[in-house]
Amino acid sequence: MSKDTAPPPDHRPLEWMLRARCREFDPGTFFPSDGSGVAEAQEICATCPVASECLEYALEYRIEHGVWGGASERERRRILRQRRRAAAPTGS
Repeated sequence: MSKDTAPPPDHRPLEWMLRARCREFDPGTFFPSDGSGVAEAQEICATCPVASECLEYALEYRIEHGVWGGASERERRRILRQRRRAAAPTGS
């Protein structure tokens, strides 16, 4: 498996998932179809005690849809690109 290929998702509830604020809301809130929906989900994530764990989970498993850890699909793609660039060996 290449480093750009995600491992299969672990669908077992992880400890951090049990403390996530999103459990208090309709799941559809985190899979919005417009920008204002993304902002609403991000506001909830901003006060979540496990937002960083959530974001790392979405990045690790390359989850393509929804708001995870306060980051939209586009933002997560940008984060992954930045991490790949930072990890790339530099030519001398």
